[in-house]
Amino acid sequence: MGVDAAILFSDILVVPQAMGMEVQLIEKLGPLLPEPIKTKEDLTRINVPDVQDNLHYVFDAIKLIKQELNGRVPLIGFAGAPWTLLCYMVQGKGSKTFDEAKGFCYQNPELAHVLLQMITDTTIAYLKGQIAAGADMVQVFDSWGGLLSKKDFETFSLKYIRQIVAAIKDEAPTIVFAKGAWSSLNEMAATGAHGLGIDWAIEPQMARRFAGDNITLQGNFDPAKLLSPIPVIQKEVKEMLAAFGPGKHIANLGHGILPNVSVDHAKAFVEAVKGN
Repeated sequence: MGVDAAILFSDILVVPQAMGMEVQLIEKLGPLLPEPIKTKEDLTRINVPDVQDNLHYVFDAIKLIKQELNGRVPLIGFAGAPWTLLCYMVQGKGSKTFDEAKGFCYQNPELAHVLLQMITDTTIAYLKGQIAAGADMVQVFDSWGGLLSKKDFETFSLKYIRQIVAAIKDEAPTIVFAKGAWSSLNEMAATGAHGLGIDWAIEPQMARRFAGDNITLQGNFDPAKLLSPIPVIQKEVKEMLAAFGPGKHIANLGHGILPNVSVDHAKAFVEAVKGN
């Protein structure tokens, strides 16, 4: 593809699975966790695992990837943020609103914080394991952070992201990406993360104003725009780069690439970035 870094793909739900939950991936339906967390008793079914025992296959994969890359480009590791993982662990499946997960946090805040801390402790160990195995940088994805108000994002998400960044930022560069939570970019920048991912719903100038001048921004091309004709992709990339201006920007999509995007169109994006 000609990109400047490779990224390990390992589903974020390997963490709940390692913690003791059953995770199924159903074709055309997505993830299913048939026994979600609803009560204090349910918490006894999960634990903070020994990641070297339960997630060693991810670390083995990183070592193999590093071997195959042979120094050509750096490798990015990643993990889901605790709030996003809680959404699946409580809701039991994907959702546009995760109202059951939010209700759980509002009705049982003490229980929610116990679960979030368990996820956080597991994630710190998991990311440290990725770095030890050879990941050159790691990214924390909070795909559902934007479902929370600014106050609730601080309470149920950022409080735990802050712990993760503090634990790993001195071991490897760290990027935090909380889709839709751009009202908290200033607070995310204050975690000590080296970069912040932003989605396509916020203009680069506004993101820079919120985040400050001392942090790298990553994004923010709408993945669906890769379905456009190639000349349109080239024009839109040029406009995106001009909006970010020189320096402290990693050109990237504003979320994951869509499965129906052709390789030629993805390559056109990369080549347009490198040509500007």
